[in-house]
Amino acid sequence: MVLLVALALLLGLFLVVLLFNPRHRKSGHKAKAQASSNNDKASKSYSKMEVSLHNKRTDCWIIIKKKVYDVTSYVEEHPGGDAILAHAGDDSTEGFFGPQHATRVFDMIEDFYIGDLEQ
Repeated sequence: MVLLVALALLLGLFLVVLLFNPRHRKSGHKAKAQASSNNDKASKSYSKMEVSLHNKRTDCWIIIKKKVYDVTSYVEEHPGGDAILAHAGDDSTEGFFGPQHATRVFDMIEDFYIGDLEQ
């Protein structure tokens, strides 16, 4: 239980940094282009086995609500250190939706979206 709470807090810190990190913010035309790009990516799907191969610092994917995110570029900046790697290549839904997250963080994770988990 303590581990679950710690993981939720660490994922929360990850998302707070995303919220305040300007390089992840999109605005105006660029945001619309990115949104369009994200819609194109929705047609790409990954098996759980394929996602599980991306489980290290230099290649880190996570699953949140059956969507796949490549967070490799964020691993080194994660305020919780290596805690982000605890669920690398696996499902991080439970920790991501912990009570410690601001609602804007849920939109910001979309910057890392690469596709959907195969059903």
